[in-house]
Amino acid sequence: MRARPLPARACATALAAVLLAGCGEDERRPGEPITEDEAVVLAELLHRNHEEGGADFVVVAPFADDALLTLTGEIDFRRGIGRAQAVVEVDGEERDARTLFFDRDELWSGDLPGLTEALAEAGTEASYLRRPLPAGPEPGLIDVVVQVLLNLATPTADDPATFLAGPYRWAAEQPIDGRPTTVYRLREGRTVAVDAGNGTLVQYRTPLGEDGPELTVTLADHGSRRLTLPREEETVAAEQHPVIAEAYGI
Repeated sequence: MRARPLPARACATALAAVLLAGCGEDERRPGEPITEDEAVVLAELLHRNHEEGGADFVVVAPFADDALLTLTGEIDFRRGIGRAQAVVEVDGEERDARTLFFDRDELWSGDLPGLTEALAEAGTEASYLRRPLPAGPEPGLIDVVVQVLLNLATPTADDPATFLAGPYRWAAEQPIDGRPTTVYRLREGRTVAVDAGNGTLVQYRTPLGEDGPELTVTLADHGSRRLTLPREEETVAAEQHPVIAEAYGI
């Protein structure tokens, strides 16, 4: 039987009480088990994203040697739609920048130098190439990032008992972008940072594979979003122009 989730205000109050309790003489140490109140907050965390509607995000994902992928944008958690500016830096120098749109099934790529002209020469007035998500049995980094973002919201809350029985631990209290948060360790090296004031998800970190670099998602300005995907006349399927798609890494 699923436990009835607490209202958002109750979650924030419970979390604040836990944080204040940690300021006494018996200061908590990293690795200590979470409390029942904290289990309620964690059980509501992804559901809160769905209830809030959306958020701004910044995703940072290192890959290869001295290479960094950064996505900056916003997401509508309820409809599963997002848009972002994606930038690849190598040795601190920008090597690639593009605009991305995505939903649960497809990814749109555009605003790449020369892409519109290349598509015009191929006989189409489109400015975005569209492809399925994921692109194959071994998803690329962009596909992984999009799936992580879409999975940060659920229409229902989890059972708090799950977090009391599993290997979930209190880790630290630390500010993130000026917001006081409490950090918790989850399974398989993942962590979440929860806003100490309102109980929303501020940051999610997860390893990219075994012994891989860490992907970091930071959320801000939770609230309703109403995003629009590129119009049909603005897009063309990447499979119709495989040479162009390959040339632009799509």
